[in-house]
Amino acid sequence: MKEESLLLDVFRAYYDARKHKRNTRSQLEFEFNLEENLVKLYEELRDRTYKVGRSVCFITGNSVKREVFAAHFRDRVVHHLLYNYTAPIFERTFIADSYSCRKGMGTLYGVQRFEHHLRACSDNWKRSCYVLKLDIRGYFMHIVRQKLYDQVMGTLWRHAGRKNSMGRYWADALDYSLLEYLMREIIFNDPTFDCEMRGTSKDWEGLPYDKSLFHVPEGRGLPIGNLTSQLFSNVYLNVLDQFVKRTLGERYYGRYVDDFFIVGTDRKRLSQLIPQLRGFLEKELELTLHPDKVFLQQVYKGSAFLGIFVKPHRRYLPRKIKSRISERMAKMNRHLSDRKVDRNRLLYISCVANSYMGYMRHMACHRFKYLLVERNASFCKMGDFRGEKLVFVPFIAGRGVMNQGK
Repeated sequence: MKEESLLLDVFRAYYDARKHKRNTRSQLEFEFNLEENLVKLYEELRDRTYKVGRSVCFITGNSVKREVFAAHFRDRVVHHLLYNYTAPIFERTFIADSYSCRKGMGTLYGVQRFEHHLRACSDNWKRSCYVLKLDIRGYFMHIVRQKLYDQVMGTLWRHAGRKNSMGRYWADALDYSLLEYLMREIIFNDPTFDCEMRGTSKDWEGLPYDKSLFHVPEGRGLPIGNLTSQLFSNVYLNVLDQFVKRTLGERYYGRYVDDFFIVGTDRKRLSQLIPQLRGFLEKELELTLHPDKVFLQQVYKGSAFLGIFVKPHRRYLPRKIKSRISERMAKMNRHLSDRKVDRNRLLYISCVANSYMGYMRHMACHRFKYLLVERNASFCKMGDFRGEKLVFVPFIAGRGVMNQGK
């Protein structure tokens, strides 16, 4: 990453950032004068004058509220630029069982690995074993920015004298002065300053103080919603991963962001790990375990992880997740019933429906999938569920004109 290739890297980051963001207001404004804006952003990065812009803050979620800060599209381009530069280095330091913000290692992979550890420890469900599940209280809001910065730059500098996959030294391939500059600007940026608030004050009612950046101590917290925050959250807890795997020697361990588990055959030993983990988190990372989210249970009874209930030889969707899917499908069914849905809306609905059907394909919920199709008849008027996988294919003819029937 030298100055002559920086402009090309900015353009590549733009194409990464625009995926699935083609109709947002900030993205359309940025693309109105695309080349001019990209060149201007390149010059700011080159001259070290780039500053993080204004964010949009809003509340999302029904049963569990989350405070989200959506960065301006221009800043998302920088986030992807920084991710493209540093993710290959950080990837080398992660353990195999951390599942967040890694290509091909999302929630489904996390559930599969959770089931793998249960089966391996129990000898394919033949012997008794236990699972310890823990959660960190208000994780994103309590990350210490200075500690994070030291960890990030420490990792990058340790790899400076090592070679990348192309055979070049990282110190020659990357502009470390630019990386340090961008890390400081992004990590120490306070998104609550001059942010645009969307929604009403009622949206924030019921949101705990430890889940809001507006109430955390100075020098703490990362905004939920940024690509860099997801990456940094993995880097910050990599210390915990190494402690559990290397120091404690736990073989059956996995973590998705701030949710982690340990599987073992000795219930007493697992219970003794709780104070050790609590002490390590408080001393090394200044984080605390959530007192109401520490569970130690037998495996044969089944256990939930990332919203999926795993039992011997099968996986189930909990009732709460089924209820959410049913409500969302019913809402989309009402939109389709008036037959006034345009092409883009129909394609969006088909993508959501197919994401549900594709995810449930990995669970023992075949009957539930067919009930969803039967209960939402308007889908069949605007499209067709095909094959055993029940892939929804909408009726679309010509350039976006919807065919009103078969």
